[in-house]
Amino acid sequence: MLDERRFADWLSLLAPDIHYWMPIRRTVMLDDIESEFTKPGDMAFFDDDKSFLEARVQKLGTGFSWGEDPPSRTRHYVTNIRLIEQKGDELSVETNFCLYRTRLEADQDVWMGRRRDVLRRIGGELKIAKRHIFLDHTVLQSRNLSNFF
Repeated sequence: MLDERRFADWLSLLAPDIHYWMPIRRTVMLDDIESEFTKPGDMAFFDDDKSFLEARVQKLGTGFSWGEDPPSRTRHYVTNIRLIEQKGDELSVETNFCLYRTRLEADQDVWMGRRRDVLRRIGGELKIAKRHIFLDHTVLQSRNLSNFF
């Protein structure tokens, strides 16, 4: 859906209380590995709820989203899908991803990492209740982070 720019369809997959979060990764020594990623409530690339994600999608259609006009061309690769835990109506799933983006004539970005999702059954459908995105990168060379992971 994201690669086809079907953002409204993608939003329909999200639970009303989704937490969409991508912390900042730092290079740390082994004895400080617990602080490698910023914590919830600290600085993050994304720390969004559903209303914020809906506003981002709405802005994409206005022509005033300079980072996405002209729009990016993306390709999402998701692999190593692992069920981590099942509790009641929720499944915790980890995946590895590669997001490739090209924009304008020569801009290219590649982001790699892992996602930790919580999927919740709501009204008979699985919805994404949490998406935490952990990049492998510590330095981003991208001009913007306007894409969804």
